[in-house]
Amino acid sequence: MKNDSRRNFIKKTTLASGALGLGMVGLSAKSYGRILGANDRVAVAQIGCKRRAGAMKDAFEMLKDKVDVKYVCDIYLPQMDKFGKELNDVLGYTPKKEKDIRKVLEDKEVDAIINATPDHWHAPGTWMALEAGKHVYVEKPCSHNPREGELLVAYQKKYSDKIVQMGNQQRSAPESQEIIKDIHNGVIGEAYQAIAFYSNDRPSLYNTKAVPVPKGFDWDLFQGPAPRGEYLDAFFDYNWHWFWQFGTGETGNNSVHEIDIARWALQVDFPDHVSVNADKFHYSDDDWQMYDTMDATFKFGKKIIQWDGRSRNSFKTYGAGRGTIIYGTEGSVFVDRNGYKLYDRSGKMEKEVKAGSISSTTGLGGGGNATNLHVKNFLEAVKGTVKQNSPIDEGATSTLMGHLANISYRTKSDLICDPKNGHILKNKAAMKLWGREYEKGWEPTI
Repeated sequence: MKNDSRRNFIKKTTLASGALGLGMVGLSAKSYGRILGANDRVAVAQIGCKRRAGAMKDAFEMLKDKVDVKYVCDIYLPQMDKFGKELNDVLGYTPKKEKDIRKVLEDKEVDAIINATPDHWHAPGTWMALEAGKHVYVEKPCSHNPREGELLVAYQKKYSDKIVQMGNQQRSAPESQEIIKDIHNGVIGEAYQAIAFYSNDRPSLYNTKAVPVPKGFDWDLFQGPAPRGEYLDAFFDYNWHWFWQFGTGETGNNSVHEIDIARWALQVDFPDHVSVNADKFHYSDDDWQMYDTMDATFKFGKKIIQWDGRSRNSFKTYGAGRGTIIYGTEGSVFVDRNGYKLYDRSGKMEKEVKAGSISSTTGLGGGGNATNLHVKNFLEAVKGTVKQNSPIDEGATSTLMGHLANISYRTKSDLICDPKNGHILKNKAAMKLWGREYEKGWEPTI
């Protein structure tokens, strides 16, 4: 399927959805048995078979009575084959294999997709799935730029019978839910400030160069909605994160998790002021395009969220590799994926709660019990039996914080924002980065 056939794709999937509403004409008994509602399992397609797919494999194994993994999909064939075999080991069957997400979305038996693609694919892959009548679990960040976050919310409202959930899995961690509820009930008085942090020791990219595309790697499909360019050796595997055409920097990559907890605790939405101090301090001669160190401050009236992100220095400033500290008028809380610690105003620890199962913190791919519970919540929300823990408007708002910090860094300016929607005021250079240019044929349709 060529890029310019997207409108035909939408038409075909719309017609297929219509057929379902007309008595499931032409479906076999086996096919009917796999339709959502005909049994207890949700038919899903895993889009992207590398790092987060490993966490999903564990979730699928735990939730095998709730999920039918119908497809694995990846633009790198060896990676897709490998993951298919891994799923066979834990599920007892090998899903169908398909490298093109658009072909997967044509299959009317697929109820939902797990969108674990690179950042620039997160929003377009999600809205394409919604157009095709699918529910979506999309990994963070849910968008590549602020406009895409707004579009995702608009698409979900248009297709309001579909669930869209971002992979901010700590929203489903019982320990996080417990302490956030306690904070809202005044356990530390009035919460007024939060520090969200992350540290890692990512290596040098050295000097990248244009090379032949690896065998079995579909470079055109990898680029997807992004404007076309030459293939560089650094793009293979994880390091596309550090190039603006595909990635969102560490702030998009990881701050979304911790800032989401900070927003949740402080009960704030959009900031009125954003300021950033960031630069590239390590391996200054390599081809990493972005900052590797950022201090960002988001102001919400009198409340403040600070982001301390360090990609290439693993010193544990706050005693851990990642987490969120919430300050209140009568005490403080440290919370991460593995539990929380509650302190009184003098700094004495009053309570510690550890997660029943340890989750990865700074390791590539993540995983752990929070992911399992978040996927479970998504599947059950699709079935209509529970309330979503993370509606896409919450995910998009937390993702926006990272985008605003990136824009502040790229324009070397503080941002004055509209606290009703986060839009940047009186800064034309900054608003030019609100959206992106798309490859012809890949533009959003609303």
